[in-house]
Amino acid sequence: MSNGQPSSDERITAPVALIDTGSVHKEIEPGIALCLSGGGYRAMVFHVGALWRLNELGYLPKLVRISSVSGGSITAALLGLNWSKLDFNSQDIGQDFVRQVVKPIRRLAGKTIDRGSIIGGLLTPGSIADKVAKAYRKHLFDKHTLQHIPDKPRFVINATNVQSGALWRFMKPYMRDYRVGEVKRPDIELAVAVAASSAFPPFLSPVELELNEADFTDNTGTDLQHAPFTTDVILTDGGVYDNLGLETAFKRYETILTSDAGGKMPPEEEPKTDWARHSFRVLSVIDNQVRSLRKRQLIASYINNERKGAYWGIRTNIAKYDLADALEAPHEKTIELANIATRLKRLKSRHQEQLINWGYAVCDAAMRKHVDSSLPKPSGFPYPDVGVG
Repeated sequence: MSNGQPSSDERITAPVALIDTGSVHKEIEPGIALCLSGGGYRAMVFHVGALWRLNELGYLPKLVRISSVSGGSITAALLGLNWSKLDFNSQDIGQDFVRQVVKPIRRLAGKTIDRGSIIGGLLTPGSIADKVAKAYRKHLFDKHTLQHIPDKPRFVINATNVQSGALWRFMKPYMRDYRVGEVKRPDIELAVAVAASSAFPPFLSPVELELNEADFTDNTGTDLQHAPFTTDVILTDGGVYDNLGLETAFKRYETILTSDAGGKMPPEEEPKTDWARHSFRVLSVIDNQVRSLRKRQLIASYINNERKGAYWGIRTNIAKYDLADALEAPHEKTIELANIATRLKRLKSRHQEQLINWGYAVCDAAMRKHVDSSLPKPSGFPYPDVGVG
């Protein structure tokens, strides 16, 4: 890095596309950004554990940006909606975190919404994505919009624009695709934004936005600011473009905290050869490799002092942090949690508690090892009776 500008080497190795998107922010700024990955309910609940520990450490008010995709966006959007109710004390600890964040997420995690949405979308009026948004509206967000989340930290809910192939960002001050343009102060419902961010293809995708071309700010798109790109927007899961939610954070801030609950493609001894299932398998290989590359390059940016911060993942072996007082989390047990399917399917109460405990434990280890060694050790798991398995 030189004067905050990416070097030619960094342009090749950075885990995000360092292309000119018209942003006025050209230099890396001081500030802590948190990225929450995708991964269905597994990610949604795992990230709750990480946020729980960050809250205890007084780090939530230190965040300037929370960037999320897919399952991570469910948790992030609820955190944003209830931010003003967290009741931060003089130590920057949200005293009402459990009631405002943990309990609502756990209630949703106890309900299956993907299967019913698929069946309803096939058999009744309205799309599958409409049914998913309806479920989010019912269980978490009501009819609140992006205008109901705080100005700080900046919450960025990421989806993928199928038409332009670029990232579509939902935020309070604007939503934008750098090729299509920008709509200021969007009144999009949080339920719809999260449904777009978590529209796992092929079953829950796409989400379609009907917009007014006049709502776009003039000359904010590079080459696609015209109909139908500005009037009929087709969105899919944010993880298709960036499963770690890095894009809007890495380009701007010097400290990046990354919570990764993404899945891992299992091997297949006899891959299917029919065109549909074979195509799905090939796309899974591409997705797995791109996600792995972003992760490796992110960690390389820490090692090379291009960024500060820490990465923790649901597949991390906590023993590798080499902390004598890390919470007990045997790798064989946490891998069982990591292998929970990427779905919006009901999780047993015990699995919810174990996932929260694991997110809490691995976040704690990463923060104390790589961010601030003076941080206090935890007194125990949020749910001590179940551990991680």
